[in-house]
Amino acid sequence: MKKLLIIPAIMLACTSSYAYTQAERISDMQKMAQAMQDIQTGFFYNNLDIVKDGVKTLKETIVNVVPTKSELNTKDIYEKWFNNNIKMSNKIKKKIKKKAEDIEEHFEDGDPSQALQAYSKISQQCLKCHVQIRKW
Repeated sequence: MKKLLIIPAIMLACTSSYAYTQAERISDMQKMAQAMQDIQTGFFYNNLDIVKDGVKTLKETIVNVVPTKSELNTKDIYEKWFNNNIKMSNKIKKKIKKKAEDIEEHFEDGDPSQALQAYSKISQQCLKCHVQIRKW
């Protein structure tokens, strides 16, 4: 029984000591932008493999995006609330993952117009995050 409690505690300690940096965020944003370009390229060339690779990269990368250490440690209460709107960013991440899956599903089923609509909705979610959370 004690082993069952110790393992999650160790995992939590390891993950909580890791701090997401601004450089890592920039790298992740660049990966997601490239994934979106890959998906679009797959649309233009009618190539399911390119679309699938872009969707896979997007889904893998979006889960990494979290507030940075400096955003978490700010003393200004308003800025801390604004930067840590984790609930909203988690909703956005969830919607992006779902729409990415929709892209792959619709494109594979031969419905590129629905896949393109899902692509557009992902772009809207990206913009929503950048405007409301990243203060663009």
